[in-house]
Amino acid sequence: MVAVFLCAWMVLIGARLTYLQTFGHEWLRERAAKQQSGFEAASAPRGLILDRRGRELARSVDVDSFFADPSKVESPDEAAAALSRALGTDEGALAARLREAKERGQPFVWLARRVSDEQSRAVRALDIKGVHSMQEPKRRYPAGPLAAHVVGFAGVDGGLAGVEWAYDSTLKGESQKIFFDADARRRAFESRGEGPRPGRTVVLTIDQNVQYLVEQTLSAAVERARAKSGAAIVLDPRTGEILALANAPAFDPNDASSATPESRRNDALQNIYEPGSTFKVVAYAGALEDKRTRPDEPIDCLGGGITVAGRFIRDHTPYGTLTTTEALAKSSNVAAIKLGIRLGNERMYEYMRRFGFGAKTGVELPGETQGLLRQVKNWHGSSIGSLAIGQEIGVTPVQMAAAYAAIANDGVRVAPHIVKEIRDHEGNVVELARPASERVVSAETAQTLRRMLEMVTLKGTAKRAQLEGYTAAGKTGTAQKIDPKTRGYSKTKHVASFVGFAPVERPAAVIIVVVDEPVGAYHGGDVAAPVFREIADQILPYLEVGPDQSPSEEAAPAGQLAASPQPRATAPAVEEGAAVVAVSLPEVVLRGGDGEVVYAAAGESALLMPDLRGRSVRDAALVCERLGLDLEAVGEGRAVRQSPSAGETVEAGQTVRIEFGRSD
Repeated sequence: MVAVFLCAWMVLIGARLTYLQTFGHEWLRERAAKQQSGFEAASAPRGLILDRRGRELARSVDVDSFFADPSKVESPDEAAAALSRALGTDEGALAARLREAKERGQPFVWLARRVSDEQSRAVRALDIKGVHSMQEPKRRYPAGPLAAHVVGFAGVDGGLAGVEWAYDSTLKGESQKIFFDADARRRAFESRGEGPRPGRTVVLTIDQNVQYLVEQTLSAAVERARAKSGAAIVLDPRTGEILALANAPAFDPNDASSATPESRRNDALQNIYEPGSTFKVVAYAGALEDKRTRPDEPIDCLGGGITVAGRFIRDHTPYGTLTTTEALAKSSNVAAIKLGIRLGNERMYEYMRRFGFGAKTGVELPGETQGLLRQVKNWHGSSIGSLAIGQEIGVTPVQMAAAYAAIANDGVRVAPHIVKEIRDHEGNVVELARPASERVVSAETAQTLRRMLEMVTLKGTAKRAQLEGYTAAGKTGTAQKIDPKTRGYSKTKHVASFVGFAPVERPAAVIIVVVDEPVGAYHGGDVAAPVFREIADQILPYLEVGPDQSPSEEAAPAGQLAASPQPRATAPAVEEGAAVVAVSLPEVVLRGGDGEVVYAAAGESALLMPDLRGRSVRDAALVCERLGLDLEAVGEGRAVRQSPSAGETVEAGQTVRIEFGRSD
């Protein structure tokens, strides 16, 4: 019986061993692996976001995250009550999670991730059994709200807005699992596997100082105008680099969850608005390029109104005959419509597309819209008239800035971009921005249009955009918004804008300012143009752009005018090259390398025409403006002939004709 029992026992043991080593092999191997080895997830540190000069806009810091082993938590309800007070979380939800995990035997449950230092100290002080901590990286933004709409913000699982979202895969790197062998007490004695690969660094085209100046100026302007919102962009027309992109109101990405959706909205890329008169440059550029007009061509503005396909369109002021340059400076709707009609529907549409309207610019930020531009087959009979003056089209501020940048860059449009380069964790450049570029109009057309746009700041609707020591050019825009109730244009809600560049001959910066729904004054020349001036006056010296004055005018910036504190008597006769003779009138002084030239301002007394030969268009325009004279400028360069002649009697409001030419 003993022998039989032993044989049977051996057979059973052998059968069991055979079964385990054949049919149960994989199951046993997997079970052994779980008991004898393990792994730890090693998250990669997120890359930096830097401005163009290497200053940090976003970085990751290690902070505490708390988790619990429910099996060791003695009272889930008591623990949840204490933890909720320390972490500011819902007590009931936390207690339910702990109880459920304990009942199911789960060994791990998150309590709170990436908490503040204050919360961490509060939880540690509780000293609750079964509650443990580990460090995880959390995104910090050292500059706070600065460039928040560009940088964006990141959450627990990655980027959620801005560059953080657009370059999430680049910034977050590659996480890895570290495998280890453990003894019976789960103590690791051997590990294998590579560590995580750190995220790459994204270097922006933004300059932190320029961004700060733009944000502060824009915010003050929006508050001053009691406006709904505002947007401003500073763009280098030669490279397409965006030096600043600001929106007001803004938000702090360190506390993005408490920000309103309106403050997180990037209006510079997402706000579609009818541009109004700033869009007139398309018709003017096309007409100049196709030789359908010239700067000194007289255009009959029909007394301030024109009918297009049964629709009557007015000018803001009735005009008679103006030159093309004057019509742009005075923002005549009639002149712009006439030029648009000369181009025709197809050519007008082609130039709009050339300038980038109706398509995304491709700037590396999420949420950009392409605007609204209908194909020619969907136009109405009067659409050519509307489009020529910036109606029936929707644009974004970044599109408009890029269009003017093409004019500033001798007719070549460089795609605007916000990322300059990408570096690996060792600082090596692995990717460099290479923006696309294309010619929109000829260099000759662009240069001509730049000088015409300069007259807008000197004689037209943007006099408040004139700079100290720099020439400036640009265009104002005042557009009515659509009333959602009537589906027509609102009489109270407007978008005021100005887009321009400086200096005129070698533009270093294109600046656009858009103010949405200002209260009170609402014209672009009153609301947006002064903001352009404030920004340009500060950033041009910072960018090391010298005043554009000739060597002979080093004593003071070209065309600088200063009020004379006391009336100054001048000689009763005017000789060739002398200044105007007029007595007992407020005076202005034009400073130049040839000394001070005194001009009396317009008043009740008669004036004598000054000798402006040899002066630039800008200087002549400034003098005529102060004297109350209406300038008709013909040509470019320096003044060579004038009518009336020097010394002749003139009256305020009289038109003077000055012909300009170049000595070479």
